[in-house]
Amino acid sequence: MHDSKDTKFIPITSITDGVIQAVAPEVYCLPVQVVNVCFIGNPGKANEWVLVDAGMPKSADTILEALTEKFGSANAPRAIVLTHGHFDHVGAIVELAEKWDVPIYAHSAEFPYLTGEQSYPEPDTSVEGGLIAKMSSIFPNEPIQLGSRLKELPNDHRIPDMPGWRWIHTPGHTPGHVSFIRIDDNVLIAGDAFVTVKQDSLYKVLTQDKEVNGPPRYLTTDWEAAWESVGILKHLEPTVAITGHGPPMYGTELTESLDKLAADFDKIAIPDYGRYVDPNIH
Repeated sequence: MHDSKDTKFIPITSITDGVIQAVAPEVYCLPVQVVNVCFIGNPGKANEWVLVDAGMPKSADTILEALTEKFGSANAPRAIVLTHGHFDHVGAIVELAEKWDVPIYAHSAEFPYLTGEQSYPEPDTSVEGGLIAKMSSIFPNEPIQLGSRLKELPNDHRIPDMPGWRWIHTPGHTPGHVSFIRIDDNVLIAGDAFVTVKQDSLYKVLTQDKEVNGPPRYLTTDWEAAWESVGILKHLEPTVAITGHGPPMYGTELTESLDKLAADFDKIAIPDYGRYVDPNIH
C-alpha cells in the first residue's frame, strides 16, 4: 500500500473541524478540515463499527484523536468503506488501514484510481465557481495503491460489515461513486453525489453555510450522470443526509432542498462553463 505520489497537506479548514456529531442512532459524522467521515456502529468497542471514507491527506492523527476523545480509544473498525477515491476521501486511508489491518471496500469502477493504475482527470481550474475552484490545481489527483486490502462491493448491494445498509451506484462525480442508505430509517450517506455547502466558495466552506448543491464543480467530469444520480437519491426519500462536504441535513429541509436540486440541477449545479461541461446540457 502507498499514498499517491502527489499527496500533501492541504491548508484549508472549517469551523466544524474535528467535532464529532451524532446524526442518528449508531451514525456519527466527523468533519476533517473540509470533508466529512462517518462512524457507523459502536466505535467504543473494537470490531463493532465501520469507517466511511478517510478524510484529508495527513489527517490520520486527527481521526484517531477524535475517536479517542469521544469514545475513549481509537478501536479498530471491522472495515473501511469508500464512497469514492478522491484525495479528500482517502487522505488517511493507507495509514489507518495498516494500523488497524482491515479490508477496504469500494465500487469496481473506482479500482483504477485505488490500485495505482490511473490518475483522476486534472481538477478544472477554469470552471465557473469561487476561489476553491481556482486553487484546485494544488489538489492531488494521482492514484493510490491499496493492495490486497481492497475489496469489491458485492453485486447484491449489501455492504460487508454494515448490516441493514445498502449501496447505490451514483456516478457523475467519479465513475465508481457510491452512496449508502440504511433501510430501516432511510439515513443517507451521500458522499459527493450532492453536498450541503457551496464547495467552490472558500467563505462558505470556512463557515459551513448550509445549502444543498451539486457535487464539487472542479472535480466533477460527467454532469449528465451526476444529475441522474441526484434523481435516484431523491426518490429514496432520505430522512437525514450526511454528505461529503457540509453539515448534516434533516427532514423537510432535506426533502425540499433535494427536490429542488433534482428539478433544477442544470441551473443550480451545472456550471455555465468549464472543461467538463457540455454546453448543450443547459
